[in-house]
Amino acid sequence: MKKTNVSYWCFTGLLSILMGVGSIPDILAVPDAVALFERLGYPVYLLPFLGIAKLLGIAAILVPGFARVKEWAYAGLTFDLLGAMYSSIASGDPVLGSLPFLVGFALIAGSYTLSHKRRRDRSAATVEAQEPRLQTA
Repeated sequence: MKKTNVSYWCFTGLLSILMGVGSIPDILAVPDAVALFERLGYPVYLLPFLGIAKLLGIAAILVPGFARVKEWAYAGLTFDLLGAMYSSIASGDPVLGSLPFLVGFALIAGSYTLSHKRRRDRSAATVEAQEPRLQTA
């Protein structure tokens, strides 16, 4: 279980850093982010919305409990990344330029999979601890 926890926190920490760093220019409407959104043909008013949504998704994943909210957060971050990758390709950027997005998808998949494994391991440990011990004579 310790290996699962360490792996989970590595994936989740890197995912949090990736999405957190990506959300800051959106929230602040940094000129480079505004220029990118304008080049992609999106309205600039979406920038702060997406940035705050990313931060809320990260918070939902990091805060213990709230399993259903975590599921939605993982889905939201996946859709955000998928939309960014699609927009990049559709706007004429080279497909090879989308390879960095695969890192994000790998981090999301790793964190999500390991979060479920941790939950299963904790459930199994709880059941095991609650089972009455057989006494031997």
